[in-house]
Amino acid sequence: MELLLDTVNLEEIRKCQEIYPITGVTSNPSIIRAEGKISFFSHMRELRSIIGMDKTLHVQVTGLDSETMIREAERITNEIDSKVYIKVPTTEEGLKAMRHLKAAGFGVTATAIYTKVQGLAAILTGADFIAPYCNRMENMDVDFEDTVAYLRNVIDENNSDTKILAASFKNIGQVHRAFAAGAQTVT
Repeated sequence: MELLLDTVNLEEIRKCQEIYPITGVTSNPSIIRAEGKISFFSHMRELRSIIGMDKTLHVQVTGLDSETMIREAERITNEIDSKVYIKVPTTEEGLKAMRHLKAAGFGVTATAIYTKVQGLAAILTGADFIAPYCNRMENMDVDFEDTVAYLRNVIDENNSDTKILAASFKNIGQVHRAFAAGAQTVT
């Protein structure tokens, strides 16, 4: 069981690290915008210095086509560090980018998963982490627990190294339900 923080607020990360046994930090464009005017790469390098190299850092690309996503991934790892997991939306273009990035040795987090098919496709690309959006799935009348359990079964039955990084929670009950369904990690 792993706990990641879903923030880029440096003070919050420092505080939470003293309290919780976090194993990493996730971010997305909305979270970064919420921080206000920051110098993105220097901020992320400082974040990395706070959490250290032994914890995972997940940074999302914003491009809509695979070529742009790949270029952004290269810049992210060049500007921050080579151990950053690149968060890629699980779209057709994102899956193309994931395949390329995995072949090139990048760490990949398949994000914005709403269906079993998306999760399965991301597992098949070799994504290191898959991020089902639990609250958003529930809002769409999709049983996130069934989806997480299905994906965990696929991972276990096929001896995949992919981990389920459950995300998008409205309350702690959803976190408990995600872990009970088989998520190895939550953010």
